[in-house]
Amino acid sequence: MATVQQLVGRWHLVESKGFDKYMKEVGVGMALRKVGAMAKPDGIITSDGKNLRIKTESTLKTTQFSCKLGEKFEETTVDGRETQTVCNFTDGALVQRQEWDGKESTITRKLEDGKLVVVCVMNSVTCTWVYEKVE
Repeated sequence: MATVQQLVGRWHLVESKGFDKYMKEVGVGMALRKVGAMAKPDGIITSDGKNLRIKTESTLKTTQFSCKLGEKFEETTVDGRETQTVCNFTDGALVQRQEWDGKESTITRKLEDGKLVVVCVMNSVTCTWVYEKVE
């Protein structure tokens, strides 16, 4: 089972499935969905043992947030939503739960065969991203 430290590093997106449907379910408009579909972001995860930082870098936009596991915080998502978010590390996976305007989305990051697999779920819509470690 993975630890938080095994998720630390720079990860490059190599595969994306269901992203447009997920963005639509979240409420992202057509123009931003088209731009988002072209992005091939890197995810950078750092941790000092207490605090976790997740940064998403692409040629279009860079976002980041820092948190303490189990503590709710305000997050501004890449598409501009203001969410109440909490991250927990459960069963070898980093689970990020976002709530806004009575809606909820869950983003789970876990290691599978040396790759970082990110699964985003809102209602019955699922998006899967696969990242390979760069450094």
